[in-house]
Amino acid sequence: MPSPVVEIGDDRLGAAGVRVLLKRDDLVHPEVPGNKWRKLKYNVAKARELGFGSLLTFGGAYSNHVRATAAVGALCGFETVGVIRGEEHLPLNSSLEYAVSRGMRLTYLDRTTYREKTSDAVIEALRKEFGDFYLIPEGGSNAEAVRGCAELPAELEPSVDIVFCAVGTGGTLAGVAAGVRPDQLVVGVPVLKGGAFLEDDIVRLQEQVYGARKGSWRLECDYHFGGYAKRTSELDEFIDDFEVRHGLRLDWVYEAKMMYALFDLVARDSFARGTTIVALISGSGG
Repeated sequence: MPSPVVEIGDDRLGAAGVRVLLKRDDLVHPEVPGNKWRKLKYNVAKARELGFGSLLTFGGAYSNHVRATAAVGALCGFETVGVIRGEEHLPLNSSLEYAVSRGMRLTYLDRTTYREKTSDAVIEALRKEFGDFYLIPEGGSNAEAVRGCAELPAELEPSVDIVFCAVGTGGTLAGVAAGVRPDQLVVGVPVLKGGAFLEDDIVRLQEQVYGARKGSWRLECDYHFGGYAKRTSELDEFIDDFEVRHGLRLDWVYEAKMMYALFDLVARDSFARGTTIVALISGSGG
């Protein structure tokens, strides 16, 4: 920390007079990259301050957040529990196999019960099974996550006008938007279909920390490519082309959709000539 910032040269950007920098948060840590570390940083500190020895969190079978929580627990001396949506499937996929290798205990909730995962009844049942724990929400987005992500804009050069980030649960955008200057804009690209609902979630996260909506930000909701963890040949072609041009293979669930949105908006002349944009590359979503 701070993670490196690198400029990319691209004829499409040059023609539009727009400068694009990549904030390589994916290089923060090999096991806890980017926004995952920023989100977990203050959660781990709070868990330790409150005397908890165990972290419990939720996620799908391929959750980067579950994987990162397992790694943080191993690195920082916490036991970890991952509550996984759906039925157990053996052998474990590579994400869950990794989490188990880092000491995480897994349990599963059917999809109906999982929708009630924040209810007192479900939480109490988990405490009976696993003992006391510090609860980290699905995706890691809570007040502590917002505080961690709000530190990122201070690592950017003053010339930056716009920050782009992928949006999953909204914690990254909530924090980054709170940390930017009044003259800077944050553009979030939801990777879920119908992602406009996330605006209310992001405002609620900011209100928990700051008491009100913070920063200048907006969502671009038309770049989900069918929904969460959905992809098309058009997106795959963009990923391949970007790798050829810039030597970076984009994560197709999150960052590829965000970068596609950025280039599409540039092509539509959405930004004035001379604009400097930073795209957050976290290796996973926010």
